[in-house]
Amino acid sequence: MFLIDSHCHLHNLTCRKEKNGINNIIKRANKKYVKMILVVSTSIKDYYVSQTCITKNPNILYSCGIHPNNIKNYKHNIKKLKDITMNKNVAAIGETGLDYLYSLKTASIQKLLFREHIKVAKKLKKPIIIHCRKAIHDVLHILKEENNQPYKGIIHSCTEDSNTVKKLIDLGFYISFSGIVTFKNASLLRNVVKTVPVEKILIETDSPYLSPEPYRGKENEPSYLYEIAKFIAKLKKINVETLAKKTKKNFFKLFNLSTNKKNTNFN
Repeated sequence: MFLIDSHCHLHNLTCRKEKNGINNIIKRANKKYVKMILVVSTSIKDYYVSQTCITKNPNILYSCGIHPNNIKNYKHNIKKLKDITMNKNVAAIGETGLDYLYSLKTASIQKLLFREHIKVAKKLKKPIIIHCRKAIHDVLHILKEENNQPYKGIIHSCTEDSNTVKKLIDLGFYISFSGIVTFKNASLLRNVVKTVPVEKILIETDSPYLSPEPYRGKENEPSYLYEIAKFIAKLKKINVETLAKKTKKNFFKLFNLSTNKKNTNFN
């Protein structure tokens, strides 16, 4: 079985600071069938941290972006973003998007930054990783306005309703579900999962955050993706092996990876 963690902050896990921390995390993931990880950054500094603490591995991909809550020195960081994302080891752009949960004071800057990420993604033909909290109306508006040329990406840790998810899929995006779907109070989200075509689903941990049941209260890590996969497979009324095959195919298609990739295990 081949599971892919489509969104993980591997370099931010506290246990990575232990001796052989990252290698141990990866080994635990591999034992739970997690064979590939997309490591996502939330700032330019965060991207550099990921590069220094994770040993080069063909089954770890990287994304570079500026989270909407990290808008300090945004003009300088936009330039750095454009330079960094030219690198071959950057497979995706983000995470980016809009976050109005705590304040609307920075909304205009967030929108500007979001549009800059989209422009980079279109220019480089790389997927874009989108974060959205309490801002879906503006996210949809910007995605539609910027749709003058095709681009694709992932709606990360989606918690939107079925109608909104359909609009996002129609715009060419994959929908990634995290451990939130396993939470006791997530009945509405579980109903949404049931409506999403499996051909448009990806799964993620968002480690070290959002640990799924039965690991609530513990630091999240990629090995817990197996619990999320089992849970979603049950909702979709398919076996977990089928879900793994479908989500792998989806991810490989989005990132233009060869389905005959020989190196399917972590080193």
